[in-house]
Amino acid sequence: MNMIRLKKIYKSFNNLEVLKGISLEVDQGEVVAIIGPSGSGKSTLLRCLNRLETIDGGTIEIENDILAAEGAGGRCQYVREDKAREICYKMGMVFQQFNLFPHMTVIDNIIEAPMIVKGIKKEVIIPEAEELLKKVGLFEKRDSYPSRLSGGQQQRVAIARALAMKPDIMLFDEPTSALDPELTGEVLKAMRQLAQEHMTMLVVTHEMAFAREVAGRVIFMDGGEIVEEGRPEQIFNNPTQARTQAFLKSML
Repeated sequence: MNMIRLKKIYKSFNNLEVLKGISLEVDQGEVVAIIGPSGSGKSTLLRCLNRLETIDGGTIEIENDILAAEGAGGRCQYVREDKAREICYKMGMVFQQFNLFPHMTVIDNIIEAPMIVKGIKKEVIIPEAEELLKKVGLFEKRDSYPSRLSGGQQQRVAIARALAMKPDIMLFDEPTSALDPELTGEVLKAMRQLAQEHMTMLVVTHEMAFAREVAGRVIFMDGGEIVEEGRPEQIFNNPTQARTQAFLKSML
């Protein structure tokens, strides 16, 4: 089943064209890593998926539901607000920055959205949140405040918080870029576990080892375009495009 289908996505900021006709499909259970230099449009593409940025042209489909499409006169139109929210709730997102509420404990950070957004009762969501904390190896921190956690721990709480909404798709935007190298491994371990559980994942990352080992497909973006895509072994061992070759040479 197609979980994500993008057709000719265009996005500009003022006069700067950031996405230039991106088309992409992601199947259920697939892990797709997006790599490329800074400014290539990777994060913007992810943010367009859940409407943090609105597209100028093209079509976005999530699990066969159209979120945005070109209407009369070529103008891009989004579905009505309640339907858009319903579609976006199918996706959880983890950002570069953890964005935890500093005045709330770890457990309260996790249960807040399911209670407020979905109306789930506290006594129902608490056990689920505790299981998620066990999954990311942080059950003992349930009553701690974010300021008492390392960056890696905060990011794992952010993953648990996203999972608490029970998304079908997880979007990761450079989840380890704000972390010291020694803390990166614990976050990647949590992501590897999700991949093993066949969670559909779209991951913007600069961690080449993760892209090589965990992703089923790697996409190289540059200049707002998909330059090359394929199996990790093909992209890393035998890239065909000069831009891909130059980027990997600088990274590996």
